Amino acid sequence: MALHVRGAVLPDGEVRDLWLVGDRVTFEPVAEAETISDGGWIVPGLVDAHCHLGIAYGAKPISGLDQARELAAIDRDAGVLALRDAGSPYPYPELDDEPGVPRLARAGRHVAAPRRYLRDIGVEVAAEEVAAAVTAQAKAGTGWVKLVGDWIDREVGDLAPSWDAATMAAAVEAAHAAGARAAVHTFSEEGVEIMVRAGVDSVEHGTGLSLELIDEMARRGTALVPTMINIRTFGKIADQAREKFAGYADHMIALRDNFPEVVLAAHEAGVPIYVGTDAGGGIRHGLAAEEMLYLHEAGIPAADVLAAASWRAREWLGFPGLVEGGLADLVVYDADPRADLRVVKAPRRIVLRGAVIR
Repeated sequence: MALHVRGAVLPDGEVRDLWLVGDRVTFEPVAEAETISDGGWIVPGLVDAHCHLGIAYGAKPISGLDQARELAAIDRDAGVLALRDAGSPYPYPELDDEPGVPRLARAGRHVAAPRRYLRDIGVEVAAEEVAAAVTAQAKAGTGWVKLVGDWIDREVGDLAPSWDAATMAAAVEAAHAAGARAAVHTFSEEGVEIMVRAGVDSVEHGTGLSLELIDEMARRGTALVPTMINIRTFGKIADQAREKFAGYADHMIALRDNFPEVVLAAHEAGVPIYVGTDAGGGIRHGLAAEEMLYLHEAGIPAADVLAAASWRAREWLGFPGLVEGGLADLVVYDADPRADLRVVKAPRRIVLRGAVIR
């Protein structure tokens, strides 16, 4: 049966009627459609553009598809109806089109340097094997590859790039040749500069960004997914490392403390910013609303945060919003989230793939 909703539809806020026929949106009236919501503010389904359904809390690979479903349901029930999995040690292509599971854009496994990432999570390869590993992981995903651009180097006692600049540039080239976009995990100043200049498509975290590099990202159209909720855990990371790596600990604290200014500078420069939590591992699922509030706290206007979490993020990932023929994913709120962003923590109605979730 067709469904009908009426309300103020964002981004423009115009009150209109939407009919949901199967998994598609139309503005053409459908006779005998069931009205499931009348009034309120209608937002295209939210997006978590950096999460990991294949990693359980505690940074261990999940044990099976049911666990991935459970994690996805936590996000779905918070109004997050599309996910970009930024690296999974457990493949789950069976869920790509499963009813009740948010839309999925997936990377394969992280491509990392030997002993320079979380144990059992990534594919760890030496420089001469990076391009081949990237090509293989592009086939395992649905349009994305995840590179670990830097990590602590215990011999240096601080963050350092995973490989030399030429290898990292070749990794991006290999991803593009395989038809995938490249996302890079990076915390350090040196690592993020190498990867932006290599032509990476999205910077994940990006705590080491300089103003000059932010301008370069804006010029190239390189996206930033700040995962501010993750960066707030740097104090715990520093405390655990301080006894052996005091310089690294101080560096992480400095990166954390400067990050809100970095994110605001990126926004003001016109860098495309998208909401991502890094759920999986050390961050629990279902926290996209908290990430949105952190971005707003950093100085980004509520309307722009909503765009970064909804219609712009959906467009970036290839999931059309509430347009004629678009996908039937929406969230209804009782009040205008542009006026008070805290509203996103309490969705009244959630519809995914044309089916009422609640």
